[in-house]
Amino acid sequence: MMYSPSPTSNSSAVSNSCAFSTQLPQQIFTRREVIPPQNDVLWRIEYGAVRTLTWSEDGTFITLGYWGLGDLIGYPLSRVKPYQIECLTGVEVSIVPPHLWHQDINALLSHIQQAEDLLSIVHRKPISLRLWQFLVWLSEKFGRDVDKGKLIDLNVTHQDIAEVLNTTRVTVTRLLQQLEEEGTVLRHRRRIIFQLP
Repeated sequence: MMYSPSPTSNSSAVSNSCAFSTQLPQQIFTRREVIPPQNDVLWRIEYGAVRTLTWSEDGTFITLGYWGLGDLIGYPLSRVKPYQIECLTGVEVSIVPPHLWHQDINALLSHIQQAEDLLSIVHRKPISLRLWQFLVWLSEKFGRDVDKGKLIDLNVTHQDIAEVLNTTRVTVTRLLQQLEEEGTVLRHRRRIIFQLP
């Protein structure tokens, strides 16, 4: 089963970031805003969620990752062109200049691990298993416990999911409906409650 770094490593990354984030300049972005390209800074997410993406010659979006609290993102972390960082929610970031990157090694390692987790999910077959693994991954990264399971506290559309999983929106909708009928997924105000077995 795929999962993001353990709570211990994630909490240490967050506590490391807290140690010097108060001294760093911060910036706020709104939902769907694109974080401007800068080759000389990394952005540490203090609040909210973003996705990194590129697109093919025919304009098809390719999601490279989903990132949240404590994660480091930025143009220096990718060689993919074009490359874009899109805010999925309102986002607050700290601007981390190059001379401080070494102080956040845990967040850099976490970035690599999460990218590999997502890459392995995208290559699962059949597509139903791919969707299931992606929902598990989202619930562990962005989930919070509620009465009926784990609420994925991120407003991702069926199209967003389809772009990550390299399938169609129609397929995602059909498979999510099947999961709802089985009682493993509930819908709540355009969000998903994931009921772990």
